[in-house]
Amino acid sequence: MDTVAQKQKRRPHRIAVLALPDVIPFELGIPHRIFGRAYSADGTPLYEVTTFATRPGQLIDTQADFKLLVEHGPEVLATTDTLIVPAAYEPASLYEEGRLPDEIAELFRHVRPGTRMASICTGGFVLAAAGYLDGRRATTHWYWAERFQQLFPSVRVDPEVLYVDDGDVLTSAGVAAGIDLCVHMVRRDFGAAVANDVARRSVVPPHRDGGQSQYIQRPVPEPQLATTTAARAWALGHLHEPIQLRDMAEQESMSVRSFTRRFREEVGVSPGQWLAQQRVERARHLLESSDLSIDQVAHEAGFGTAQSMRQHLQAALGVPPTVYRRTFRTNLADTGSFGPNPGSRPT
Repeated sequence: MDTVAQKQKRRPHRIAVLALPDVIPFELGIPHRIFGRAYSADGTPLYEVTTFATRPGQLIDTQADFKLLVEHGPEVLATTDTLIVPAAYEPASLYEEGRLPDEIAELFRHVRPGTRMASICTGGFVLAAAGYLDGRRATTHWYWAERFQQLFPSVRVDPEVLYVDDGDVLTSAGVAAGIDLCVHMVRRDFGAAVANDVARRSVVPPHRDGGQSQYIQRPVPEPQLATTTAARAWALGHLHEPIQLRDMAEQESMSVRSFTRRFREEVGVSPGQWLAQQRVERARHLLESSDLSIDQVAHEAGFGTAQSMRQHLQAALGVPPTVYRRTFRTNLADTGSFGPNPGSRPT
């Protein structure tokens, strides 16, 4: 039987993006922009992205002042590895009753077993109505979260996070969170090095901290009030050292209590949670790109001991450091592959 890496050498991972009436063009274009910028070390495209509609040659209304002529129909699903549903404000029955029209429900019959499913913003309504989110944790734009839960009570809606990775089904919050999700999927498929390169090409952060609570409307702080930007920059330069909360607060000349409150307001998580996230990301990078021993990686990432790092990576990624290194060092050497999920990791 062919290995995943051998299959990858024959063809890129195939992504199909569903264009529904009243689609938001920005979100429809996110998968093309992110996955289309993912290359192996020798410049080979790692993904093939195709837009499709419920019928071949369908003319789609959009939320902008133009229409889209979509060449492909559901036939592309016969060879699709990942199906992505961006946000659209039609059909009305979906948002009023949680029901898909027959034409849309029919296309899911073309989905082959094992296809990974993902949604951007209210695209999660489509996946929920099609039954893919039953009993699962999922998210959508915070504005729609309450309606989402009302229409689909079997879904465990989390309105706080930017995206949810539930293994073979992933959902994101609105608009830019779709970028976060797609970059995360690249990282999951091919490792941090490829994802960081995609983010750099697209001029977006490879990982955003916090959740949607940062973006819900609230009074804007006065300009003269202190921020935690310098403390975060300082911490990133000292991850290999023990860092106490008071050390970060001192960088801003703030009390620990004031610093903690301001940090949560700006970042969306506590300083301790943020530090753990940064150390996991540092460890991932070193495991992929260096020959340092597990003990050395643990030290450089600031975990202190290999056991501590093992516990953090197991919790964040679902696998221990040795398995993570073996998966992504092997995949990168073989020009990349859509390998095993290193674990469901919600933000």
